[in-house]
Amino acid sequence: MVDNEQPDLSVLTPFQASVVEVLLSTEPGDVLAYGDVAAEAGYPGAARAVGGVLREIEGLPWWRVVAANGRLIPHDPKRQARHLAEEGVVTVNGKVVAQADRE
Repeated sequence: MVDNEQPDLSVLTPFQASVVEVLLSTEPGDVLAYGDVAAEAGYPGAARAVGGVLREIEGLPWWRVVAANGRLIPHDPKRQARHLAEEGVVTVNGKVVAQADRE
């Protein structure tokens, strides 16, 4: 998929399409937990499955999704931190620093 090209929702499962819609509605600087994405997509409790969607579908802002405790993805935290920093999100030691903690 080319940058800025949105996935064809018609070829996705209802779950995948719902997750994609949530992720595409995020703005630079937004950070959500996997569970938050699942709940907003209408599938509370499907946090792990959100991770599967992020791995399967290219072009999504995957870096905006972190663990419930703010931890970055374990297999490439530096890359995720770099993307988040470009959007103004502060990370320290592989974890997102909450907005209130930055003020």
